[in-house]
Amino acid sequence: MLRRLIAVVCSVAGLAPAAAMVGGAPNADPAIASHIALIVGSRGTSCTGAVIARDLVLTAAHCVLPGADYKLVRYDQGRPVLLDAAQIARHPNFDLKALLGHRATADVALMKLAAPLPAEFAPAALAQPGRPSAVGDAFMVAGYGVAARGDGKTGGTIRTAKLVATGKPGSLQLRLVDPVTKGERAGLGACTGDSGAPVFAAADGVLAIVGVVSWSTGPRLTAGCGGLTGVTPLARYRDWVLEAARRMGSQVRP
Repeated sequence: MLRRLIAVVCSVAGLAPAAAMVGGAPNADPAIASHIALIVGSRGTSCTGAVIARDLVLTAAHCVLPGADYKLVRYDQGRPVLLDAAQIARHPNFDLKALLGHRATADVALMKLAAPLPAEFAPAALAQPGRPSAVGDAFMVAGYGVAARGDGKTGGTIRTAKLVATGKPGSLQLRLVDPVTKGERAGLGACTGDSGAPVFAAADGVLAIVGVVSWSTGPRLTAGCGGLTGVTPLARYRDWVLEAARRMGSQVRP
């Protein structure tokens, strides 16, 4: 099992960290990068998560499905080191079939680590309840995903994409798009490996997590990446996150 996990890390990272997010997204600012974690599974999966406590990572429920082992990856002088998970909590209302149909569901989970994270990681704040999102609102997504769909070796470095809300934003689901291409042609957006990535919004000059990445499409709703980035907002699930963290014995900023 350990060999399989190491193989996943090598496939994602290649010989050295490469790009992430499609559309030519830039490297993440170090302050943002400190909040981001890479999660790998023994069945060949890789996802992104957000550090919200010294020993707790927020991610998508579909990233940590039952039947596999999951670990967090950190890089020590360029070499991947696997960190053990002690416990995983998935929101009880998560519905995988709904997610696969790009329908709203409670795609939220927590990974409790066996030991506190090293100093290079910093907990991010969860957004306070506020006004509903509106079309055109700006968000930033940060993830470890691939820069070219189908090429795992183009993942492994944290990059960010600045996106805007489109469609009919709500508390159940949020759809984001590149403000330049508007989903009509390939642009910035989440891709394979960015599932579970935090979605940040600014409040009083401070970035806080408002949701996690659940799915993506290609331009004009085709299969792939660079079109829509589907987000599960935390507005409905924030209380569950705080309560689950408390039960796990982790201190999350309220």
